Amino acid sequence: MFARGAAAVLLQPQWGQVRNMATLKDITRRLKSIKNIQKITKSMKMVSAAKYARAERELKPARIYGTGALALYEKAEIKAPEDKKKHLLIGVSSDRGLCGAIHTSIAKTLKNEITNLSNAGKEVMVVGVGDKIRGLLQRTHANYFLLTFKEVGRRPPSFGDASVIALELLNSGYEFDEGSVIYNRFRSVISYKTDEKPIFSFETVAGSESLSIYDDIDADVLRNYQEFTLANILYYSLKESTTSEQSARMTAMDNASKNASEMIDKLTLTFNRTRQAVITKELIEIISGAAAL
Repeated sequence: MFARGAAAVLLQPQWGQVRNMATLKDITRRLKSIKNIQKITKSMKMVSAAKYARAERELKPARIYGTGALALYEKAEIKAPEDKKKHLLIGVSSDRGLCGAIHTSIAKTLKNEITNLSNAGKEVMVVGVGDKIRGLLQRTHANYFLLTFKEVGRRPPSFGDASVIALELLNSGYEFDEGSVIYNRFRSVISYKTDEKPIFSFETVAGSESLSIYDDIDADVLRNYQEFTLANILYYSLKESTTSEQSARMTAMDNASKNASEMIDKLTLTFNRTRQAVITKELIEIISGAAAL
């Protein structure tokens, strides 16, 4: 037992030296890893900045579609009757992440709306535009999904994309009375707001009492206009969400690059201190050995 204790005392400096060397190697490996991550985040920021500039340019003309589509609802004061029970929620997001709370804000709003409408005794169905919404709500609200759409956000949205979503919704066979399109409305480079726009079925619009302020409207014309309005609102929502997403990703990658720079500075300082401590310790051992001789 004594021999083992003595061996442990004699080997202790060597263990300390090996541990310091391993620490330096670990710090070097971690520094290299963080520098590589910083290169990625800086590249993603540059890509997002270019995409954001294009999305912002295309957003201004797209807003005309949204305001024009809602003009009929506002001027005719269209509202669904209280006895109508079927409500449709459309959540607009995308398939890509690394953009802050863009997707979680939509999911949180959808959860609150589902809870409130269900408590009011209404039948609620959800259409998810983007795979992120499906992933966030799949575990708790999977039975509410009517349709889901993928491959959203990889390319700039077009009116054709909105038309496909509107067509699939109309062909789904679900006769809703009213609904809401929930999306992120772009405000500035560092700010967005989760907003919603109303949508109504053809029967709700046709049965509105205030629709008489317009001249004679044929049923086929009104139905075509209603389908066109749905596509316009979806197109407007996709454009707003895309611009908000790119600005949020640009901000997130900028913050990530700054955090990586701070970590690199701290690790470099730790590396230099540890390296200096190892060198000092080795010099002390050499001097002590020479003095003993």
